[in-house]
Amino acid sequence: MKLAVITDSSVVLQIAERENLFVLDIPVTIGEETYIEGKNLSVEEFYQKMAAASELPKTSQPSLSELVEILGRLQKDNYTHVIGLFLSSGISGFYQNIQYLKDEFEGMTIAFPDSKITSAPLGMMVENILKRYDAGRSFEEILAKLNQEISGTTAFIMVDDLGHLVKGGRLSNGAALLGNLLSIKPILYFTDEGKIEVYEKVRTEKKAVKRLLEILQEQTQNGRYQIAVIHANVPEKAKEFKRLLQENGMTYELPLVSFGSIIGTHLGEGAIAFGISPIFDEE
Repeated sequence: MKLAVITDSSVVLQIAERENLFVLDIPVTIGEETYIEGKNLSVEEFYQKMAAASELPKTSQPSLSELVEILGRLQKDNYTHVIGLFLSSGISGFYQNIQYLKDEFEGMTIAFPDSKITSAPLGMMVENILKRYDAGRSFEEILAKLNQEISGTTAFIMVDDLGHLVKGGRLSNGAALLGNLLSIKPILYFTDEGKIEVYEKVRTEKKAVKRLLEILQEQTQNGRYQIAVIHANVPEKAKEFKRLLQENGMTYELPLVSFGSIIGTHLGEGAIAFGISPIFDEE
């Protein structure tokens, strides 16, 4: 078996480049300019430009033609298997749009599972695919483990900016006004369908952070998990949340990563979150 993995630039990866790993760009348009994060736009620049813009940035789907071109190259290079793992179908139509490609390339077995997630947890799953391939696991085993991971992967997010949720259509003006008066900090989460919805509304940031910690403990009490602390351009707030986790007995590795433009557009600056993905012991 010769396996390639394709993902998109909403992913957060902790590994070096590999010849069998491909990342599709997701363009983001701010005002009249279109950028590719990581190429002509840093995460910090994105949040600066978003704050200065009169309208929310607009994100596009990854390029279907770029995916087709990569698959054609892989076919010529005698790859036998491909896994394409992209941002959740709950926040992008890309997953639905590519399914027909699975049967278009003779000699290659292609799988496009729905990740139902993005950012660091998506990266965890991509990295685990590659680790299992390097360990000599079969394609069927790799897919089975991946599907188990997908079913147990999620993220919970404390949002700082209610006005941003209004701009994004996730909250009414009236609800935001009342929320601001009451110092409401919504906690969002990725549902089982991979959509971002409100999980709870908590008064004051201090209580919301405490509740986020409680949710993480609830979500990880049965089993072992990879965990990442994720933030929307507030590294100090994320470091403080990580410290709180460690003080409360979290012995996991807790990498700190940033929400890029794809999710940052939905959440606004100031959000903090955790992403989790289950660990399955390799036998």
